[in-house]
Amino acid sequence: MAAVTAPRAPVVYFPVEIGHKASGRPAAPIVLAYISFGACVLWVFHVLAEGELSSLLTVSVVLQCLSFVMLALKVTSSQSAAGISARTLGLSALSLCCRLSSTVWFHGYLPTDASGDWVFQVADVGSLVMVVFLFYQVVVVHRHTYQFNQDTFEVRNLVVGALVLASILHPDMNHNVLFDSLWTAGLFLDSISMFPQLWLIAKNGGAVEALTSHHIATMVCSRSVAFIFWYLAHEDVVTTPWIIEGFNHGAWAILAAYGVQFILVSDFAYYYLKACLSGMFAAGMPMVCHEV
Repeated sequence: MAAVTAPRAPVVYFPVEIGHKASGRPAAPIVLAYISFGACVLWVFHVLAEGELSSLLTVSVVLQCLSFVMLALKVTSSQSAAGISARTLGLSALSLCCRLSSTVWFHGYLPTDASGDWVFQVADVGSLVMVVFLFYQVVVVHRHTYQFNQDTFEVRNLVVGALVLASILHPDMNHNVLFDSLWTAGLFLDSISMFPQLWLIAKNGGAVEALTSHHIATMVCSRSVAFIFWYLAHEDVVTTPWIIEGFNHGAWAILAAYGVQFILVSDFAYYYLKACLSGMFAAGMPMVCHEV
């Protein structure tokens, strides 16, 4: 009778993350990015805005720009587009264009402090440049690593719905229907832009690369700061009531959109923490749970 051979235990490899030193310390570009943007945030809040509450809006867009910088560092250091949704990048670019179409010409949704004069717009332009760069890297330069067959979340109906709702629920801070609707459309598109990325993470079994976690962490901070501002300032949002007399539908639409964004980025954080706690590692990828 043939002897039964016990199955061999699987071998788990712990690769060093690309873009991090072998000692486990963050690479210089990551540290430099955090220091640079951290100094910018402190300068905006304490020096330029002199502690004004409205500067929280500028802080949120600066953190958003940092989040895209972190994603760019992930692509350039690993030379791979794996785990990045091109559909999310496309929606983010469209969202930023809609927002800039309003904030470049009108002041209704800008911070009332000095940071709203140019820093806010520069941060959004910087985010747009980074998103376009990332999109090019994903679909052209590193197309062979782009997970095309998994990045399949259907966004067409969501985009149409966001545009329709923006035309109905927009506030009137610019006193211009077109540009009020464009700003609101940018906000709603920003909310739904996270669905394809979350879908791709789920398709990958919840695996999140360590450098991608920096992107997630800074995006969570960005959305949290923006939500706090609009929650504190929602009574100051100007809306022409027409749905229900006395009901400020524009203010509640803003809060609902940021609420959705915060829930979705919290889902990203959940996937990363789940990977850390379970010790999962992405096959063929850098270490999943290395450092936030």
